[in-house]
Amino acid sequence: MDLALFQYLQTYLTERRTALFKKVLSERTRHFTVATEDVYQLHNTSAVMRTCDVFGIQDLHVVEERLGKRVDKEIAMGAQKWVSLKRYHSITECIKNLRNSGYQIIATTPHDNSTMLHKFDVSKKSAFFFGKESDGLSDTVMNAADGYLKIPMYGFTESLNISVSAAIILQSVVSKMKQSKINWQLSDTEKFEIEMEWMKKTIKASEEIIERYYLENSKQ
Repeated sequence: MDLALFQYLQTYLTERRTALFKKVLSERTRHFTVATEDVYQLHNTSAVMRTCDVFGIQDLHVVEERLGKRVDKEIAMGAQKWVSLKRYHSITECIKNLRNSGYQIIATTPHDNSTMLHKFDVSKKSAFFFGKESDGLSDTVMNAADGYLKIPMYGFTESLNISVSAAIILQSVVSKMKQSKINWQLSDTEKFEIEMEWMKKTIKASEEIIERYYLENSKQ
């Protein structure tokens, strides 16, 4: 960790922006994370990213086995600066990475054997998987899942838009998490690393500033 560079970059921020970074980081979590599998509509992935930012989810895992995409910046409305995006070309690679990071795999599905949202146990680190608009999650995810989760529905419609589903689920589990005694907050190291990335993304010409910083300090 380059503390000197961190402190130098902070001089390019207003006190208000620095305080805002600290405040938002204090509410960020990696206790929960979200993964989307081959979501065809670009605006849906972007909207999920925005939802993650709103509810303090730091990481979004995007699996793009069939179609490579870019995040729709207009829909994400700046969330791409604040949410850490992890891209995968294989669903098995994504699942393996999340398991290695200590997450249980939770498939969001309306199937009858799914746990109702209000009964979901928030104590375990969980990765919530959301599938394609029309087909839902693949058999790979369904077979690998440690649990299944559904939103109670009382009308004729049996499914919700992916970004709406993500918002409902995250609002519920994050609220319960913050009311619990779970150690859900980021470590000091994680906060440092994320804030460094945020500064690099928000400071104009940050790459040139950093290059000049190292050049000037190498002469001392």
